[in-house]
Amino acid sequence: MLVLLALLLLGLMFYPQYATRKLLQKHNSPRADFPGTGGQFAEHLIQRFKLTDVSTEITASGDHYDPQARCVRLSKDHFEGKSLTAVVVAAHEVGHAIQHHTQSKALLTRTALARFAFYAGKAAQVALVATPLLTGVSPGLARLSLVIVVGGILMSTLVHLITLPVEWDASFNKAMPVLREGDYLSADDLVNAKRILTACAMTYVSASLGSLVGVLRWVRWLR
Repeated sequence: MLVLLALLLLGLMFYPQYATRKLLQKHNSPRADFPGTGGQFAEHLIQRFKLTDVSTEITASGDHYDPQARCVRLSKDHFEGKSLTAVVVAAHEVGHAIQHHTQSKALLTRTALARFAFYAGKAAQVALVATPLLTGVSPGLARLSLVIVVGGILMSTLVHLITLPVEWDASFNKAMPVLREGDYLSADDLVNAKRILTACAMTYVSASLGSLVGVLRWVRWLR
């Protein structure tokens, strides 16, 4: 039973990422019927929603919206590609820009926590290295060091959990209505667009689950 539960957990953690990658590849073929690229579509939506302080650019670090620079960043394939994947990803990332423009509390909270979690993670790395050294000097300091390690991991998990509603909102309350109401896609493409967004959302679920399992493992070891 424990083996089956472990296999189920691993499946929930890793299968969504595999399935999403395959689905994105499936719909990444160039479409002659699309009038523009993902980057051009993002720029069109930015103008449509009057996000005058938001820019677009190609990135090598994965598709994302940078709230500090107020920039929608897309991979080269998605920025220059005329595919369903490129259009859907562009709409999703502009969805984050719309969240920022409307001062979404969830987005602002995630941004602040992510910044704090970055420094907490650095402190946790130092504490993890220091723990074996402190064990021989002071057991109390060693335990405190482990608490810092767990705290850093817990902050990362909290960011993952807060990310879920932020990503869901960007996909299904921002991107999908824009794609549907703007008549940018055919009925079949809208169905596939929803599948793409759902698959991407599941990757955040699996990442949150994996992070939570990591915290529970550390807490158990600390106890």
